Amino acid sequence: MKYMMLINAESADAGDQCTVEDWMVYDKSVQDAGIFVSGESLADLTTATAVRVDADGTRTVTDGPFAETREVLGGFYVIDVPNLDVALDWAARCPGARGGGSVVVRPIADFGV
Repeated sequence: MKYMMLINAESADAGDQCTVEDWMVYDKSVQDAGIFVSGESLADLTTATAVRVDADGTRTVTDGPFAETREVLGGFYVIDVPNLDVALDWAARCPGARGGGSVVVRPIADFGV
């Protein structure tokens, strides 16, 4: 079963709780385990653009997300593992889960197409 792990930092200006080497080790372990489907690190939050469409179809484009939270989506992994418990184990190993960060685990919907 495929799961997406959304990696959230505590805030855009939070100090890193892990090193680049921590990420490289984790990434290699996911690859070596044969569960890696896809993943990316996202560019700085200042590069984001939000699009909203009103009920009448009018599009509004603004700089960045302006959510009511200080959490910032930093990247994601999609992994293919037997079940949720295994996905949660991999999420707990992720450097992004440390120091106020979080990793949200969600199953990928299968529409049988």
